[in-house]
Amino acid sequence: MKNKDFKKFTSRSTHKRRSKDAARAELLRAVRESGTDIGNVKIHDTVDLGRRGRTSSKARGDEIKDRGVYSATRSGFGFVSLDGLDVFIPQGKEGMAIDGDLVEIVYHKYFSHDGEEKTEGRVRKIVEYGRRTVVGEVEEIYSRHGRRRYRELVLIVDGGRVHPNPAIMGGAEFEIGDKVEARLSREGGYISCTVLRSFGPAESREANYEAILAECDITVPFTDEELLEAENAARVPINTENRVDKRDEFIFTMDGADAKDLDDAVSVAEHDDIYTLGVHIADVSYYVKEKTALDRCVMKRGTSVYFTDKVVPMLPEALSNGACSLNAGEDKYAISATVDLDRTGEILSLRLEPTVVRSRVRGVYSEINSVLAGEADPALLEKYGDALPSLRVMEELYDVLLSKHKARGAIDFDEAEAVIVLDDRGDPCEIKSRERGKSERIIEQFMLTANEAVATYLRERGIPCVYRVHEPPGEDKLADFITFAHNLGFDTTYISADSCDSNKLCELLSAAREKGIYESVSYTLLRAMSKAKYSETHGSHFGLGTENYCHFTSPIRRLSDLATHRIIRRAVFEDKPAKQYEGYSRRAAAAATEGELRAISAERRIEDLYKALYMSRFEGECFLGRVSSVSQYGLFVTLPNTCEGLIPMSDMPGHFFYDEKNVSLVSRDKVYRLGEPVRVTVEECDIQRGKIRFSISSSEGEAYESKC
Repeated sequence: MKNKDFKKFTSRSTHKRRSKDAARAELLRAVRESGTDIGNVKIHDTVDLGRRGRTSSKARGDEIKDRGVYSATRSGFGFVSLDGLDVFIPQGKEGMAIDGDLVEIVYHKYFSHDGEEKTEGRVRKIVEYGRRTVVGEVEEIYSRHGRRRYRELVLIVDGGRVHPNPAIMGGAEFEIGDKVEARLSREGGYISCTVLRSFGPAESREANYEAILAECDITVPFTDEELLEAENAARVPINTENRVDKRDEFIFTMDGADAKDLDDAVSVAEHDDIYTLGVHIADVSYYVKEKTALDRCVMKRGTSVYFTDKVVPMLPEALSNGACSLNAGEDKYAISATVDLDRTGEILSLRLEPTVVRSRVRGVYSEINSVLAGEADPALLEKYGDALPSLRVMEELYDVLLSKHKARGAIDFDEAEAVIVLDDRGDPCEIKSRERGKSERIIEQFMLTANEAVATYLRERGIPCVYRVHEPPGEDKLADFITFAHNLGFDTTYISADSCDSNKLCELLSAAREKGIYESVSYTLLRAMSKAKYSETHGSHFGLGTENYCHFTSPIRRLSDLATHRIIRRAVFEDKPAKQYEGYSRRAAAAATEGELRAISAERRIEDLYKALYMSRFEGECFLGRVSSVSQYGLFVTLPNTCEGLIPMSDMPGHFFYDEKNVSLVSRDKVYRLGEPVRVTVEECDIQRGKIRFSISSSEGEAYESKC
C-alpha cells in the first residue's frame, strides 16, 4: 500500500471510530432522557484504555497482570496499590472503576527521562464493587450536542473521586442543591445513580452531619427487637449468687462531668510494700447473651461513637446508661481485676472475679484535680472526704506506674484535643484546647495496667483473647521520618530504621518539645507508625512498650472489651473449653477493628465540620498561629484553638519553593519553618469538606494588631 493510500485509510478509520463513539453517546443520552432503565440497554462499549495503543484487555509481553484496590483522585486519575507498589492509572483508563473497587489490571514499567522507574496501567475488569452507595450534592448541568441543548441532573460525589459525575435517574424526593445518599449503577457502560434519601440543603450543618454518619456507615437507631431485649435484661434484679460481694469496699468512679456510661470504677490499698489495685468493670457480658439480637447488634456496630453533641452508643440506653452503668449508690454486676504490684510497678499477680459492687462517689475529673492540687472548696472536700485516703495512695501509685511507663519506652502522643462548645441552636460558639489533669492521667495508667495484666493472664493460660496489637513502624516509613528529623536539625545517629527503639523515639520527641515543634514532629512520627489493631493472634504493643495488651476496661462502648469479658466468663469462671472461643475471638477482632475505623473517620470529619462552621464567622479576620506542616502544596497553620488551615502555595506573597531538606518554604527574602509563628487571615471555610483556607496577613496597620 502506498503512503498516500495508507494515510487515506487511517484517516477514514479514525473518522468511522469517532462517528461510532458520537452515535453511541447520542443514543445513551436519548435513552436516559426517555426515562428508560439504562440497565436494559445493551451496547457494545469499546474504550481506548491504553497509552501508545495499549487497548487490548489481554496483557502484552512486557505487561504484568495483578489485582488491587483502585484509589481515585479528585483530578480523575488514580492508583492501584499492590505489594509495595502503586500503579498509576491515567484518566480514561479506569474502565468505570471508582474509588474502593477491587480491580484486575495490566501494567508495565518504564523509565522516565531522569532515569526513574515508573509504572502505568489500565483496568482490565472490576472484580468486586467497593461502594454501592455514595453521598453528594445534586447539581443541574446543561450540555450541547449539535444545536440541541440538554438538561441533566448529576451527583457531585463528596471527595470528588467518582468520574464522571453519575447522572441521577430518579428515586426519593430531593431538590437541586440538596445533599443526598444515592445507590450507584454501572450497567450498560454508564455510571448512574438513584437517590435513596435527601438530607437537606448541602450547605446546612444538619445535612452534612447526617451525610457523614451515612457515608461512614454509622448506624444510629436500634431495632425494636434490640430495644425490647435490652429493656428486659435491665429489669433483672441484682443478687450475689455465685459472685463475690464487694459492696463494703471503698470503690468509686472517676469520669468527665458529662459522662453517662460509667463502665469502670477503682479501689486501691497499700500494705507490706505492695500496692493492690482494684479495677472493677461493668459486667456487660451478663446482659448481652450469645446469639441474640444484642449480640448481633454489637458485632455490627463495634464501638460507641462520640461526637460533640451526641453519642451513638453500641448498646441501647437501658443498658449503656442504666443497668450496666456503675452509678453511685447502686448495686451493679462487675468483673473485678485485682492487681498486686511491687514498689517498682511490676505486676505480681492478678485475680479475676465476678462481683457485685456499689460505687460510693461519682467522681468528676475537674473536681478531683482541684482536690489533688489543694484548691478544693469546702463543698468538694465534704464530697470527697471519704475518698481522700484512697486518692493519696492513687497519686503515689500513679507516680510509680508513670516511671515504669517511661522507662520501657512507651510513646505518649500528647495531641491537643479540641473542646467544641455549642449554643442553643447547636452551632459552635467556642473552640478551645482540652487540658488533661492529673486525675485523667491516673485513670489512664490504672486502665493500662489492668489491660496488660489481663492479657498476660489469658496468654499464660492459653485462653483466646482479642489482643490489641501495634507493630513497629516499617523500615521505609521510619527512614523517611529519620530524614525528616535530621533535616530539622535533630541528632538522629542513634536511631536506626532497621531496629527501631521506642526509647530513642521518646528522646527525640522530648528534644522536639524543648525546641517548640513537638506537635509537628509528633504528628509526623504518628503518620510513620503502624496502625494499632485488634487481633486474635498475640503480638506486642510497640507504642506502649509491652509484650501483652488487650482491651478489658470499656465493655459498654467497645466490642473488643465485651468479647474479652465473655471469654473470661466462659473459660475462667465457668471452666468451659477455651478452644471453642478461638473462632469468636477472630470474628470479634475483625468486627472491632472495622468499627473503630468507621468511628474514627466519622468523629474526625464531624469535628472538622464544626471547626469550619465556627471559623466561617471570622472570614476576613486575622489570627496568630504556628506553622504545623510544610509541603510542596503550601503551609498548614494551627491556631491556639486547634483549628488548622492551609495557605496554598499559589496564595503565598511572592515566589516560594519547597525546600525538602530543611522542611521549609523559601523565597528570596522570607523562610517559613515548622513551629514558626505566623499571622494569617481566614479566607474561606468549606463547610462540606470541613476545610479552612488561610492567607498570610500583612503585619501593617493597627486594625490587624487589634484583631490579633
